[in-house]
Amino acid sequence: MALAPAPDTSPIGPLASFAERLLTWWDAHGRKDLPWQAPRTPYRVWISEIMLQQTQVATVIPYFDRWMRDFPDVEALAAAPLHAVLAHWSGLGYYARARNLHQAARICAERYDGRLPAAADALAALPGIGPSTANAIVSQATDTPAAVLDGNVRRVLARHAGVGGWTGRSAVQKRLWAEAEARLPTARGADYTQAVMDLGALLCRRSNPACPQCPVRDDCRAALEDRVAELPTPKPPAKVGDRALRMLILRDDRGRILLEQRPPAGIWGGLWCLPDGAGLADIEARLGLRAVRPVDLPAVAHRLSHLRLSIRPVLADARDAGQVHYSGSCGWFDRAQQGRLGLPQPVAELLRRLHDGEFDPAATKEDRG
Repeated sequence: MALAPAPDTSPIGPLASFAERLLTWWDAHGRKDLPWQAPRTPYRVWISEIMLQQTQVATVIPYFDRWMRDFPDVEALAAAPLHAVLAHWSGLGYYARARNLHQAARICAERYDGRLPAAADALAALPGIGPSTANAIVSQATDTPAAVLDGNVRRVLARHAGVGGWTGRSAVQKRLWAEAEARLPTARGADYTQAVMDLGALLCRRSNPACPQCPVRDDCRAALEDRVAELPTPKPPAKVGDRALRMLILRDDRGRILLEQRPPAGIWGGLWCLPDGAGLADIEARLGLRAVRPVDLPAVAHRLSHLRLSIRPVLADARDAGQVHYSGSCGWFDRAQQGRLGLPQPVAELLRRLHDGEFDPAATKEDRG
């Protein structure tokens, strides 16, 4: 996003020194051994940036390594079936990110000869890539300075420039983009992008920021005005709903489990799940089956960004399993096959506990709810 630089309003020294001070700090203390930094190819940077959205670096690293082993480039990702992509993503959450990666890779395979486009505006037109991610790819892969505005950087800029208001508001974002542009160096774009991200992750943390170690504290408005704790302005509380549902763990005579692939849109879109519904009778009617010897298992709580789920699992055997109403999105899977599917975290955990023998039928009760 190309915006005119904001005027220098710093009370102490020019903003031009921001990048110099930051890079000096990063040379001594920054993170230089992250797997996507060697090599910094557009594809590797892209995958890491998407994985790092709302996810910690330590969590992402093993996912990134497995991803690169099986999908080493755009063409490999485009050629992979979606269920394999989702299986690699299982546990990272926000599964639309994985679906967008897959869709964007297929677009690149069709339109850009299996490579990511070089221009930031073309990158930003791909599914799941906004202006900040596009600039992060360009800056880190080509060493061209470009403004980024991920969560860590928003926090740094809101404090350093003293910008109030929730950073998700368009007017606040516009101001932060201008502040980001105003602080860009003339060279070392890749290092600067990593440095400003590291500053937010390592020092300018949401809680307990390490202000005494900050290389730009001398002209940080939040520090000068004793507003560090109040900036950035918290996001207004979102309305969180509650939902209770049954999940059926149904076994056939070979010990396989019945799973359904969810529609692309909505909760857990595209993932394989245990059949669910308001009650066991509803699930049986929908699938055209009869669950034999159902036993009620302990309830499981699971929190999504906008929803609190209360999952009441029931374990049962299938009568006439071959009569299940298949629609191309339903099937029986053994334990090995389950491990190759994209499963929501609560489903994966229920199946793990089942296979590990944690569900003792003697400790459960028969239930037809």
